[in-house]
Amino acid sequence: MHRNTPAQPNLLFSLRPAPALIGALLLGGLIGIPISLGMLPTQALFAYLLVLLVITAQQALALKQLRLPEISRELPAVLPVGVSREIVLRIKSRGHAGMRGVLHDDHPQGFITKGLPVAFQLHSDRQLALSYLLTPHERGEYRFGGCQLKLQSPFNWLTRKVVLAEKQDLKVYPNFAPLAKLALIGAEQASRVVGAHVRRKRGDGTEFQQLREYRAGDSMRQIDWKASQRMRKLISREYQEERNQKIILALDTGRRMMARDGVLSHFDHTLNASLVLAHMALRKGDAVGLQVLSPEGRYLPPGRGLGTVDAILNTVFDLHAECEATDYLRMFEHLSRYQTRRALILVITNVRDEDIDDMLSAVIQLRKKHLVCVASLREDVLETSEQAAEIRTMEQALRLSSVANYIAHRERAHEKLRSANIDVLDVTCSALPGALVEHYLRIKKSGRL
Repeated sequence: MHRNTPAQPNLLFSLRPAPALIGALLLGGLIGIPISLGMLPTQALFAYLLVLLVITAQQALALKQLRLPEISRELPAVLPVGVSREIVLRIKSRGHAGMRGVLHDDHPQGFITKGLPVAFQLHSDRQLALSYLLTPHERGEYRFGGCQLKLQSPFNWLTRKVVLAEKQDLKVYPNFAPLAKLALIGAEQASRVVGAHVRRKRGDGTEFQQLREYRAGDSMRQIDWKASQRMRKLISREYQEERNQKIILALDTGRRMMARDGVLSHFDHTLNASLVLAHMALRKGDAVGLQVLSPEGRYLPPGRGLGTVDAILNTVFDLHAECEATDYLRMFEHLSRYQTRRALILVITNVRDEDIDDMLSAVIQLRKKHLVCVASLREDVLETSEQAAEIRTMEQALRLSSVANYIAHRERAHEKLRSANIDVLDVTCSALPGALVEHYLRIKKSGRL
């Protein structure tokens, strides 16, 4: 988190009547009643208005001559989407006169805030810290505008609106907060936390690690017969999971990923799950890369080390699902050109029957060199529809029939992929992180990659 230097105020200001002045003007209107009845001379109204004019001029001059404060905003350069963060605004007096008013921060449009606008009273030669909660709603690059101050004159007679040009840039990334929690625990425990349940067996793996005495439960193929003959007791080979493997995350940005479950789109759920899988794979020594299924076709070559997570974040933070069909054949062309070594390619999309032919052509070509898995997102509403109460109206019957027909089409598309020896994960957004990690760990333990 950094703190910007105070910005110089611009020349935009305006004076507006405050409640006290409005009340005084209304009182002047009431004075007209006794004047019309002959109870007061007409000069009384002119005298009253003259007094109001003098007081107003005095208050306006005081507000205009008021030395404006310095403002600085404490704001991180990066925020995770959907996570509330406290933003601190510091106001420092630059004169010997105190001031009071209301402050509003010109945050990016559409962000959710709590605590704005906020009233303040700043004493002379003092500094005041004001805060509010900000929740970004979309990823991307944004800019904060100026801070708006509505300064009040004594007795709340007039207000002066001032805009202090404290502009700052902000990047909103996918929610990386869960990664910090996973980094504090071991890899095995982290896999269980995200919902992956892979049964660990002694000796599983593909890379030789050491020789040791035979233990009950070891498979016969683990026994090293030559070493056993020399030692005159059974000796087993122990293996560890092979490292230096490559994983490519192929992320769909087509129109079907615009669907929402909760406050996040399917594409945002995909990004969050991909970060969790990337973190787990990098901790195990594998390399993780990225291929975006979009017209732009962003590609990040596989990299090792947890710094790769930052590279992924910088690559995808401003990406959004677009109202376009997904070009799976373009994905095949990109990966065939850039990824020549065998890798586990995880395609995260929403499989539909109408475009299964293009997808099937692409993944069959990729399967000749790579191990391919398709994770097909299933809408949460399908779960609730299948568990609906008894049907009482024609509308409910039609809705249930439509859902059943949609599910049947999905299953047919999935079966076409499975018949081509493609792994398919049919999962909801909430189950996606655990399903991806579990599949990845099973692949490593089986030695298929």
